Order: sequence, then structure tokens, then C-alpha cells
Amino acid sequence: MDEREEFNLHGLLPPKISNIKDQIKRALENFRKKPNNLEKYIFLTELQNRNETLYYKLILDNIEEMMPIIYTPTVGKACQHYGHIFRRPKGLYLSYNLRGKIKILLKNWKNQNIEIIVCTDGERILGLGDLGANGMGIPVGKLVLYTVCAGIDPTKCLPITIDVGTNNQDLIDDPLYLGLSNKRVYGYEYENFIDEIMTSINEVFPKAIIQFEDFANKNALKFLNRYRKNYRMFNDDIQGTGCVVLAGVLSSMRRLKSKISKQKILFYGSGSAAIGIADFLCKQMVEDGTNLSESYNRIFLYDSKGLVVSKRSDLNQEKKRYSKNLEFETNFHSIIKQIKPTIIIGASGVKNAFNKDIIKEMKKINDIPIIFALSNPTANAECTAKDVMHYSKGKAMFGSGSPFLPIHKENNIFYTSQANNAYVFPGIGLGILLSKVKIIDDLIFLKAAKTLSEMISNEDLEKGLMYPSIKEIRNISKKIAYSIILEIDKKYNLKKINSNIYNPIYK
Repeated sequence: MDEREEFNLHGLLPPKISNIKDQIKRALENFRKKPNNLEKYIFLTELQNRNETLYYKLILDNIEEMMPIIYTPTVGKACQHYGHIFRRPKGLYLSYNLRGKIKILLKNWKNQNIEIIVCTDGERILGLGDLGANGMGIPVGKLVLYTVCAGIDPTKCLPITIDVGTNNQDLIDDPLYLGLSNKRVYGYEYENFIDEIMTSINEVFPKAIIQFEDFANKNALKFLNRYRKNYRMFNDDIQGTGCVVLAGVLSSMRRLKSKISKQKILFYGSGSAAIGIADFLCKQMVEDGTNLSESYNRIFLYDSKGLVVSKRSDLNQEKKRYSKNLEFETNFHSIIKQIKPTIIIGASGVKNAFNKDIIKEMKKINDIPIIFALSNPTANAECTAKDVMHYSKGKAMFGSGSPFLPIHKENNIFYTSQANNAYVFPGIGLGILLSKVKIIDDLIFLKAAKTLSEMISNEDLEKGLMYPSIKEIRNISKKIAYSIILEIDKKYNLKKINSNIYNPIYK
């Protein structure tokens, strides 16, 4: 009422003064009336534009319901239609036609006190391929998760889309497409442009963490290796995915009362995400006391051509580390029969790659098979929760990239786990900021994975779950951040983190 007096608002507002609980109730009612998930995404985007505090409070209070809307799988559809649902710009577009001026573009951003940057060049958005400048939905969504999950102040977050064109002809022909309507720039010109962006960000926002998202496989590992020792950067598709899958495997080992070094792990797909996961699994085996050579021997790769074996002449350096002195084979089912893996991990984008014969074979080999179908969105998943439940007779532990609901059958419930990077990257970012770590090494991700796996209860493990409830995400992020900070400052108090957390309340 005193604000209405001070700002002469009497008569301009309805007489009832609504508190934030009333506003959340109204917003949630309207959200749930929307006919589909894309319309729900648009509704939330508009709410963010007009009332940021209410937006974050609504999501935080309804995280299980909202997570699939603000990120996978709905964000994929939003990116596909981005030019058609566009209302107002969010973030910066660093376009190739403005090369040489990147510092000027960065300085155009209203807040120069940036702590977290998420950037993409849009070439491999989820499992949907090249979406060019429409990929802006990815950094926007990831930064929302930084705020919701770890309490990073949204004013200190900057989404960036690097626009070097697109090879998606449908977008080039679309009059509502928002990006450069030309084919992608490659080679020296492209790499030189990314170099300019990285040096410019480092100069304009020297404190910022730079998170790479959804670059093509051929560029993701290359840029990670190129920049990781000189900038405060990481690649979430490689390191974040590797971290969260490692956490799921560690949780599974708790239930099996075993170690990763005792497992045989077979990958379906061997792109940058798969290699990232494999590398973290190896690092954990070494941490457990296994030598590196034996760690590599426990992991098998299958790519678009077949089993990765030593006699193949088409392997890059990353695949060669995992190649085996076996006969080349293209039938994945036959490979499972031969290798007898305890864990299979799908990171291919190939729908239904894990068919009933494969799931049944995994059940023959293992009483409790461990199956990850990581490809996003849901339509690209290597298998569904229903298939895993049915063909493993409800015994498998199942982790997926997109969310699947628990399946009720008679008096039993088959629980599923989403291997969601949101479990780890927000807490990692918070920990890096508070610890003032300059270079983000892999030990940080190993620490985060171990912390996350320790937070799931024995009761949930027995249900077949791999991760704690997403409802606990703020507490999870704080614990991960704390584990990182302790490596730098043994006297740091967990309660001190709360003073650095953004909470969506009216001031």
C-alpha cells in the first residue's frame, strides 16, 4: 500500500494486493491450461520477460513439472521454431559478418559484471542437427538452470550464439529465420573467428566461466583441448555429460556392491559425448587403483561403421585409445553376445537402437543390467523406459537423456532416472566461482560425480534409481560447490554458500 501511495498507483491497479503465493497460483493455473509443451514454453518465456522474480520462483517451486519445459525435451522443439515464436532478443548474437568487432559487441551488453557465459554455434543442437542461430534456446535454457539449480544471479549470466551460417536449407529458405542465411563457414576462417571470440570474452569479462554447448563432434573436443588450459572454460556435452553418467554408474555400483573396474562397458555411438563419458569412467578406475591400460580394456566402442577395432584405418586418436584386437563386427547384438557387457551406453541419436533382443540379451548376461539411453530429445532415445521394463522384466537400472515417467504395472513400479546434466554443471559453476579456480580440470568433475552419487539414499537405489530427486537440486548444487571449494579452502563453511545464492523474492 505504501508503494501505491509513493508512486501514485491508486486506481491504476486492482484493489487487492496479491502476494507472490497468489501470483504463483495464478501463473501455474494459466501454465497448466496451455494445450501443449511448446505453448507452455512460450508462456514461461513471456513471464520471464515481464516478471523475472515470479518466473524463477514459479520454476523453483515446481521444478519437476517445469524442468522438461525449460530444457529437454521441449527446448529442442522451441529451437526448431525459434524464429516463429520469437518475441524479444535474449543474449548476444556474435555473427561472422561482424568479425573483427567482437569486443565492441560484448561491450554492448548492459551488465559488464558477467560470471557465467554459455555459448553455442548451433551446429549440433541436441539430436536435432544444425539449427544455426535458432540454437539460442540452448544457452538461454542452460543459464536459467544455473539460476534455478544453483542460485547464480541471472543478471550475471550471458547467453551467446555464434552465428557462422547454417547448412540447414530449410532454415536458409525460411523468411522468418533469424540468423545469417548462408552456408556455414569452416576451416581457418571459422577457427580464427572462435579464437577472436575467446580472446575478446577473456578481455571484456575476465571473471567469466565459459561453457561450450552443442558444437559439432568434430569441433567439440578440438576446442576443449585448444582452450581448456588458457581459459576458464569447459564443454558441458563432453565433461558435464561424462560427469553425470559417471555419477549414475557410481550409484549403480553401490547397489551392485561392485566397482567400475569390474565392469565391461559398451558404447553405442562414439562421438565427443561418448568419448567424454569413457574418459571419465577410465579416470575413476584409475582413482580406484586400476592401471590406465586395464581401464581402457574395460571399455568398448561401437560407431556408425561398427565395432572399434585396432585393424581399422579410419579411427581418430580418441577412438584408437579404446580400440581392441578383435574381429570387426557390425551387428550390435552379436557384439553384446561376444563381449558380455554389464553396462551399455547409448549416445548415438539413433532411435530404438536398443531393441528387445538387445535388452533381453543384457538381462541374460546380468541379473541387474545397467542401460543408458542418453540421446535427446525423447524421439531420438535408443530405447524407451517401457521397453527396458518389459524386456528386462523390471530388473534393469535405466538412465535416459530425456525424462521418462515411472511405469506402474500391477503392484510394481519401474523407476527411471534422467541423466540430466543439470544435476552437475550448476553446482560446478557455483563452486568454481566461489573457489576462484582459474582453470577447470577434470578432478573437479570427478569430485562432483562422487558427491552426486553419495546423495542418493539406499532406499532409492533399491528402487533402481541412479540419482536423487530433482526436487533437491539446490541442495545438490550447494553440496557439489562445497566439495569443490574444500579442495581450495579446508576451513570453508557450507553455510557461507547461502550468502552468495540468488533467491527469487520481491525486495
